[in-house]
Amino acid sequence: MSKIMSTNVQPDFETLREGANKAIAASDLDLKTVLAQDAAKCWFSRALSLRSPLDSPIAERPGRPDRPELLPPRMVKKRGLNSEAGRIALLHAIAHIELNAIDLALDIVARFASEPVPMSFFDGWMQVAFEEAKHFKLIRSRLQALGADYGDLPAHDGLWQAAHDTRNDLTARHAVVPLILEARGLDVTPALQARMTESGDSESAAVLDIIYNDEKKHVAIGAKWFRFLCHRQRKNPEETFRQLVRANFRGQLKAPFNDIARAEAGLTPSFYRSLSSSNAS
Repeated sequence: MSKIMSTNVQPDFETLREGANKAIAASDLDLKTVLAQDAAKCWFSRALSLRSPLDSPIAERPGRPDRPELLPPRMVKKRGLNSEAGRIALLHAIAHIELNAIDLALDIVARFASEPVPMSFFDGWMQVAFEEAKHFKLIRSRLQALGADYGDLPAHDGLWQAAHDTRNDLTARHAVVPLILEARGLDVTPALQARMTESGDSESAAVLDIIYNDEKKHVAIGAKWFRFLCHRQRKNPEETFRQLVRANFRGQLKAPFNDIARAEAGLTPSFYRSLSSSNAS
């Protein structure tokens, strides 16, 4: 069951798809997070219908402010965590990931609102959208506490490319977004938490702990519905995952993997080990 509380919000949208579309399109990031969370609250209160023929068209790209400057991934500098500037750079990169994660979750809801899936499918993804908005706000607050803000540093645009590349295939979207991109967070976050703690930034480490535990649930939601979609198509989930990743993901999966956390989320090594760069011939 969702822990999202029911709400007395009076939204300016009548369907979940319209609310998701408006949140995706919002370039004001405070408005985007409010719309995402209001849409989730209204949906869980069952104050919205799912869709209508009158819904606004799906945004091809999410709304963004003028900053940060978006660069190719290879041009975004990496910095160590042994300085405040390095910790700010890491938090900024995480904020960018969480911002894209809001739009990716909402896009699954808006783009695939006509799919023949149970209503609990949309419950799961609106839970994800609500929590990704929470994560972005938490990380942005940490940046502001350190005298910075989201937009101060360049970022890359590779994450949204995953949405574009899988825009016509719900099963492929689940393979790439929750089961690769979100699962990667399970691999790297514990080490980042430890390094934040070692550097004396326990506040940022605490925020990363919240994100880590939520991301386990997000990967679990992705794994659940990926299996549902595969079984409906009478396909083997593990084989299908590998085929879809090879067809739709640019790059290789990189070890080390947090096998325990991934397995807790329903993503066992048989899904991804053979795709790892360490196993490439």
